[in-house]
Amino acid sequence: MPTWDQRWTELRERLSFAELQTQRRSRELQALREEIKAALSEQQQNSHRPEGNNNAGASKTGKQLSEETKRKLRSLVGGGDLQLPSIYNYMPHLRDKPDALQPAFHLGQGRTGVSFVLGIPTIKREKESYLMQSLASILDGLSDEEKDDCVIVLFIGETEQEYVNRIAEMVKESYKAPIESGLLEIISPPAGFYPDLDSLKETFGDPKERVKWRTKQNLDFSFLMMYCQPKGQFYVQLEDDVIGKPGYISTMKNFALQQKTEEWMILEFSQLGFIGKLFKSSDLSLVVEFFLMFHKDKPIDWLLDHIFFVKACHPEKDNKHCDRMKSALRVRFKPSLFQHIGTFSSLKGKIQKLKDKDFGKQPLHRAHTNPPADVSTTLEVYQKYTLEKCYMGENFFWGLTPTKGDTIVFSFHSPIAIEKYKFSSGNTEHPGDKLINTTVDVLPENHEQKEGGILQDNKEDNTKTGMIRLDDGFVQIGQFNAAGVAEGEPDRSIGRVRQLRLRCLSDGKAWVILSEVSNFLVLRPHQFNMSQFTLS
Repeated sequence: MPTWDQRWTELRERLSFAELQTQRRSRELQALREEIKAALSEQQQNSHRPEGNNNAGASKTGKQLSEETKRKLRSLVGGGDLQLPSIYNYMPHLRDKPDALQPAFHLGQGRTGVSFVLGIPTIKREKESYLMQSLASILDGLSDEEKDDCVIVLFIGETEQEYVNRIAEMVKESYKAPIESGLLEIISPPAGFYPDLDSLKETFGDPKERVKWRTKQNLDFSFLMMYCQPKGQFYVQLEDDVIGKPGYISTMKNFALQQKTEEWMILEFSQLGFIGKLFKSSDLSLVVEFFLMFHKDKPIDWLLDHIFFVKACHPEKDNKHCDRMKSALRVRFKPSLFQHIGTFSSLKGKIQKLKDKDFGKQPLHRAHTNPPADVSTTLEVYQKYTLEKCYMGENFFWGLTPTKGDTIVFSFHSPIAIEKYKFSSGNTEHPGDKLINTTVDVLPENHEQKEGGILQDNKEDNTKTGMIRLDDGFVQIGQFNAAGVAEGEPDRSIGRVRQLRLRCLSDGKAWVILSEVSNFLVLRPHQFNMSQFTLS
């Protein structure tokens, strides 16, 4: 139960959020005024040209605008000399691109009014991608209650529409339910949002390619923050190569509400880079404006540090005093809630082996109590990492590179009816050792049946429920997704099963780790109906 102080703090945050909405509308109105002012100026210039030099569009505009209309428009934009700065001051190329501040691609429900908005930027990587593993960890770390009070925005920082569509489809295939519920959104920026990145000045001895990469990153983060700002009270910046601890949302919320003052500007839940940085949404305007102001000059983590220096440090004091003053604005939480898992940076050729020492050692497998069964596999087992130990929850299973047709089989001592199942492959130390293009099959107790029910030989109908009858009597009920996870709830009409099988549909590219065999939630006899199955 939150204390009165925590409730008061939360109410103040909600008030700040409401004020933020007002400021946002004010900025939108200011941008509209600038556009109208620019249009009036252009129309006025056209009207002073000789008639023969006026183009058809300008002449038409001049005839359409009466003096009374012009007067009202000038009144709207204001006649004073003082103008508030806007994004057009820092990115003037946007003036001629009215659609450049809207996502070019959007998939999701547009959820707003939540406590937490998590931003995950991702771009095309030359080598290995960690996106699906990161999404799996971030989503798995949420309770049902937390899922209703947050939104995760995946920002695909690419303008090649074919690539954006491919990544979005891959994510949708694995996480259809979170997208449909509003928990997960996917956006991408329009090409017009970016200035000419090939004409940037090289600074700090960085080669042109690095200057281009860091400048685009500044703009990517800014676009993502601007999109996320009106959605919730707090904004958390993540990356596409991180994992999180279970319950991280509740931990962050409690830590934010426990702060004794409102002076803080950022709460850090990881010591690495821009991972796990929590902002009040009401502060994002200042942060984004600073990033845009210097987006061509320095990397984003330097710019963030400069914000704190400007706000807190006395130019005539030493570094110790500066660090002490900044600590009131930049509060660190320990132990860390997020860990960097990637090796290959999104910057071409850069190796990134940084690890957060405060994160602690993550378990390499998850143990569950499973029904008695005999286990077998056609995969060659590596050392002590046997399938038996994995099924019993003692360790993970590690097998050599699979080939098409390889299987992992669980033969139950007594037939069971499965309500839910979950298999996870790979782990934090070996994220690439996962099962892909692998199905989950079950062998029904009475597989010699007449045509009827879910087991009829009509694959078109069966695919509607995600189940397909196979020639050997097994029924395919699921498949591993791109994150190396398979989970689901089989149709109850399938009844009890004798075996469960994982079947590789193609040759693998790496060894495989099975890190979790979830407890099969077994249905009681009255929860399924065997009357629909007719023995031959």
